Amino acid sequence: MSLKASVESEIKKAMLAKDKDRLRALRAIKSLILLEETKGGANGEISEEDELKLLTKAAKQRKDSADIYQQQNREDLYAVEMAELEIINEFLPKQLTEEELEAALKQIIAEVGAEGPKDMGKVMGAATKSLAGKADGKLISQKVKALLG
Repeated sequence: MSLKASVESEIKKAMLAKDKDRLRALRAIKSLILLEETKGGANGEISEEDELKLLTKAAKQRKDSADIYQQQNREDLYAVEMAELEIINEFLPKQLTEEELEAALKQIIAEVGAEGPKDMGKVMGAATKSLAGKADGKLISQKVKALLG
């Protein structure tokens, strides 16, 4: 089932359950999908890879906003952002643990033949492609630096 279809199905369930918070988050996801489908040059369909990028970007935005709200002691807004983030995460692939990420990066480093910090670009290119949606870009970058350094 496509992301759009599963989001629409969840919207119906949220409406029936009168879950306003879940409904708001699901409608935000659907809105992102519709905007992507109708933007210039799009053919009305988006690939799974694009769906993943959309969700990852939305999750990162919610996390960044939540961090700012927490720093400013706005617990009311922080709670809203975290609730939306939780719902977005339901549609994202399961995030890798640090051990799984490190193992995957070691394998990528071996495949690419990286020998030191000068090869970081090669490793990051391969890592961001293969680990898209499964790990945060900053975390991948930190781990690669540590492994190559």
